[in-house]
Amino acid sequence: MGIVTTPRDVLLVVDLQNDFLPGGALEVPDAGAVVPLANRLAGAFAHVLLTQDWHPPGHRSFASGHAGRVPFEVVELDYGPQVLWPDHCVQGTRGAEFAASLAIPQAELVIRKGCRRDVDSYSVFCEADRRTRTGLAGYLRERGFTRVFIAGLATDFCVAWSALDARADGFDALVVEDACRAIDKGGSLAAAWERMRAAGVARVRTTDFPA
Repeated sequence: MGIVTTPRDVLLVVDLQNDFLPGGALEVPDAGAVVPLANRLAGAFAHVLLTQDWHPPGHRSFASGHAGRVPFEVVELDYGPQVLWPDHCVQGTRGAEFAASLAIPQAELVIRKGCRRDVDSYSVFCEADRRTRTGLAGYLRERGFTRVFIAGLATDFCVAWSALDARADGFDALVVEDACRAIDKGGSLAAAWERMRAAGVARVRTTDFPA
């Protein structure tokens, strides 16, 4: 039996931005395939939210700001381990813009994350210091949502962290796995799926929804 969505469900479309797409500064393999899937999937929901990575120039997570370091190295910052990234999704740049082919005009909210220079933010619920809340959980509760479906980029970082925090905040969380793509460095994808499984995050596919 397929998934029947209700007014208590919300689709969270994560970071479908130019810098994560082909030719972008932090290209996620095969990310271009996600955009049409997200467009189609959004039609199955009465409520859709978008997230947008939105870093100030010189963000602390950028490898360019750490002498002698290169992208994808991990350093220890005051809030814990931090993957160093190529400069990406800098506020006001083309790389930070949504994909031109993203067609979800009915989206009700755009949530920007990673806006503070000194703290990264994968999850759309809570920043990487694990103290600074975005307010999304309160928004979802106030509107009566109980089930959060997640699609987008990247499975092993922003999607996974958001799904885990959704569960921690008391929501049912379901990742639409074929409408996501991963960076997958050093086994990060398998590790992310294991963490999600242990937390009770469900895996579904676009084919589970009515055509």
